[in-house]
Amino acid sequence: MIKLEFHCHTHASKDSLTRPVDLVKAARRKGIDRVVVTDHNSIAGAREAQAIDPELIIIGEEIMTTKGEILAAFVQEEIPRGLSPQETLKILKEQGAFISVSHPFDELREGGWKENDLLDILPFVDAIEVYNSRCMFPRFNRRAGLFAQMHNLAGTVGSDAHAAFEVGRSLLLLDQFTGPEGMRGVIRGAKMQVKWSPWWFHLTSRYASMKKKK
Repeated sequence: MIKLEFHCHTHASKDSLTRPVDLVKAARRKGIDRVVVTDHNSIAGAREAQAIDPELIIIGEEIMTTKGEILAAFVQEEIPRGLSPQETLKILKEQGAFISVSHPFDELREGGWKENDLLDILPFVDAIEVYNSRCMFPRFNRRAGLFAQMHNLAGTVGSDAHAAFEVGRSLLLLDQFTGPEGMRGVIRGAKMQVKWSPWWFHLTSRYASMKKKK
């Protein structure tokens, strides 16, 4: 089985200072086999990281819609923020992307979802994020896991790393795959290796946001 980090950020995100080269180095050092770089509304950092290590990096994006954030892998073209979930999903489908949903029940984040809005998009997603290391309270992840079970959804997990030292705190262990269709074929057999990130990890992204506003 391979180790997959499905959710992490580089300096292309407004709240991260992580250089793609440092992200790649951290993943290699920790023995992670594949990394989906999911910057906020950008694929620039993912492209930069993939140029360094094409075998390691999968281009992804965390896209803010009018209802919540969508987490995608194998993104071909950058998708802007602010579209409806339906518009965003349509574009992702046209690109053949693998589609998950970021921290769906995290009430403390702008990108959290209301359950009715989430139910509307379930037929069009491949999975939802059932564990996010940066969720402040365990109940947010528990609710996502129960929701996935109730609706027979596959689950993704991720560290949501905004600093290089966070990469790999939560990983999917799954069979080898090629491309988004291959990922869809193995995702339900994945095992999850998860670890919570304490509150002070959020200081790295807070600092990054403040530094970039200067």
